[in-house]
Amino acid sequence: MPAANQVRSRTIAIGDIHGHIKALVGLIDLINPNPEDTLIFLGDYINRGPDSKGVLQFIIDLKQRCNVVCIMGNHEEMMVNAYSDPSTMGWFLENGGHETLQSYGHAKNLSLVPQAHKDFLVGLPLYHETDQHFFIHANYDYNVDLLDMDSSTALWRSLDDRPRKHISRKTAILGHTPQMNGEIMDLEHLVCIDTGCGFGGKLTALEVISKRVKGRCWQVDELGRIAN
Repeated sequence: MPAANQVRSRTIAIGDIHGHIKALVGLIDLINPNPEDTLIFLGDYINRGPDSKGVLQFIIDLKQRCNVVCIMGNHEEMMVNAYSDPSTMGWFLENGGHETLQSYGHAKNLSLVPQAHKDFLVGLPLYHETDQHFFIHANYDYNVDLLDMDSSTALWRSLDDRPRKHISRKTAILGHTPQMNGEIMDLEHLVCIDTGCGFGGKLTALEVISKRVKGRCWQVDELGRIAN
């Protein structure tokens, strides 16, 4: 029997942040994670908002407080590509990269980005999988094993194309396609928790319990104020 004072561990998914550090700090304050909790970030930590540098550092530091899993978003892919292929820098800058580089003190190149942040970005996986769920940034092909998933689907495909239940029979937890009404898209086999942070909307976190049972939902606006 568990001890009376034992804290229940939680698995909590967090949607697209897009450089909004006040939203992230406010959301984590609401969640108040304990060391047994696992926070799963669904990508798009950077671009558009005012402090992508602060967001990345906050997430890195958060690993000292609780379990943290981070996956790749399409905006992280753009930044990683800009490192390896300077010809892609324009695409990165056009999609919010200017704001990201300004947060590091330089609006035109990646020279001031610390190595720890580069290593964080380069090391991001395409997905994370648990017994009953998988977490992926954008979308998936329902009949393709996660190990074989095409990165363009995982990172870029919007939910205008809504897939069927995945062959793994696991529930998909996604971001990327902003739900500007501020409400989570819950199709049972697929749950999207991007609620428009970076576009004037909300930053959302959702406790993931089982395939059919969702726990508490937390939402803040881009200034970190409670929004639900």
